[in-house]
Amino acid sequence: MSRRPLVHQATIAVLAAACIPAMALAQAMKPGDVSASTAITGVNQFSTDLDGGGDFRWAAGIVSGNITRQLTPELGAGFSVRYDYDAWSFGKPVAFGGKAPWENLNAPNIAGSLTYAITPDVLVGFVPSFGWSFESGANTGDALVYGAILSATKVFSDRLVLGIGASVVHQIDENKVFPFLIIQWQIDERWRLANPFRAGPAGGAGLELAYAIDDNWEIAGGGTYRSYRFRLKNDGPTPDGVGENRFFPVFARLTRKFGAPTKLDFYAGVSAGGRLSVNNAQGNEVARDDYKTAPAIGVTLSHRY
Repeated sequence: MSRRPLVHQATIAVLAAACIPAMALAQAMKPGDVSASTAITGVNQFSTDLDGGGDFRWAAGIVSGNITRQLTPELGAGFSVRYDYDAWSFGKPVAFGGKAPWENLNAPNIAGSLTYAITPDVLVGFVPSFGWSFESGANTGDALVYGAILSATKVFSDRLVLGIGASVVHQIDENKVFPFLIIQWQIDERWRLANPFRAGPAGGAGLELAYAIDDNWEIAGGGTYRSYRFRLKNDGPTPDGVGENRFFPVFARLTRKFGAPTKLDFYAGVSAGGRLSVNNAQGNEVARDDYKTAPAIGVTLSHRY
């Protein structure tokens, strides 16, 4: 599920997936063509137990928009903005001293994209990204999240596009490298294997197998990995510390299309293998706990102009 199973732009996988729509668009656009889209997502992860005792839940909202222009037959450029907001609620989390380690999280982000066709069937991409990831009340100057992606794709046919990429991301006070695969495979008239659309709760990395019921309805299922860090507020239980959530979203999707440009995606899934942790301002881990598989639902409304 665009933040979540479900979750945020400040994640490595979502950053890595930023290049996937741009690479796909570059294959079809002509010089001077402009494509733009907007999306809004709501997500709710239901209450789940922490292994050490206590429980938690959260709800999230995401708004995003992007625009892409084909500058020459070989070169395309784009720009995107996104804002994620999470509201968390904890019930006596024992591993965190019985107090909520964080409450409301924010993740604004801006990104650019450049794609270049080395040959008609080979494209390379570069996606720089810059943003913040922080709890309300934290010092945003200490909450920077930035990085870049390099990727390459090959068009084997009008049904199959494959590629590889790697992102290097600085999340608060930690650097991470994330390799990933790009795949757009129209298996037949109804079945498609691809990376999920990044506006949804699961973001754009991972894999999704979709089946077109007819021109208006589609079902799909897939999974990915999420890991995101955020600066904690300066008057909380761990002042100026860093929180982290990592988990594996596994989801099912039902899509209703309203003509070519507009669609409504319904998600249901689980967050599996989850772990919450807190580091203090000096970078030392002070608390950590795993959590049980958590059910979640979400919905995304998107429109392409």
